[in-house]
Amino acid sequence: MKRFDKIVLIIAALIFSLPASAQFNLKRALGGAVKATQAATISDTQVQGYVKEYIEWMDAHNPVLPEDNPYTQRLRRLTEGITEVEGVKLNFKVYHVIDVNAFACADGSIRVFSSLMDIMSDEELLGVIGHEIGHIAHKDSKKAFRMALLSSALKDGIASSGGTAARLTDSQLGDLGGALMSATYSKSQERDADDYGYQFLKSAGKNPWAMALSFQRLKQLQEEAGSGKSSKLNQLFSTHPDLDVRIQRMEERATADGFEKPENKAPEAAAEQK
Repeated sequence: MKRFDKIVLIIAALIFSLPASAQFNLKRALGGAVKATQAATISDTQVQGYVKEYIEWMDAHNPVLPEDNPYTQRLRRLTEGITEVEGVKLNFKVYHVIDVNAFACADGSIRVFSSLMDIMSDEELLGVIGHEIGHIAHKDSKKAFRMALLSSALKDGIASSGGTAARLTDSQLGDLGGALMSATYSKSQERDADDYGYQFLKSAGKNPWAMALSFQRLKQLQEEAGSGKSSKLNQLFSTHPDLDVRIQRMEERATADGFEKPENKAPEAAAEQK
């Protein structure tokens, strides 16, 4: 990232100077307050519509790599057999951008950035995907998306007619993305998403060690970035200080289930983009 509870969860932001064609298009212009009475005017159906509109806008304003691209082919191979969760169909695309990032939507849309793929192994990427699928399954994003909608895109009020929500402008959609960027989940939500992601990968025939490996990689990225640098890692997985605990939980669970820790190979070399 979510149906219903369409909600977009932006999971990370660390800009690296890695090969890619563009910077992620996410306008952030937050501000303004929302009247409490507005909350009651947005139905679940309208929220669903806004999520659909948002992901369509994101796909239209960022370079989506085609099916024959090596990045897309790699993602297709990694996610083979991962088609739906709790009745929600999943769809995956790769954005060819310089940001090290990914996000998932409540409608099952998962977008992975090429620069994240450049620095993560297959197993680490599967851990990212498994965790975000956990948030989709638990509908964590619905409330976050609604609040982001009310605090950003709808802060000035959106008219509706016959129960149909008005379309958002480009500016409002950009504001919405900024609000979603700052969204966080509770520790219990993160823990539950970890557990769901683990079980989901296991059921899909993937090695759930991926969860622990992805957290280990995240910790390494955080340490490399440093807390005082401008290019800092900002809330990948909405990470809390108990990251070591989360790593330990996933390692112990995989070991107890009899899974062998896979060889965590370096990321595949990205083909030059023309």
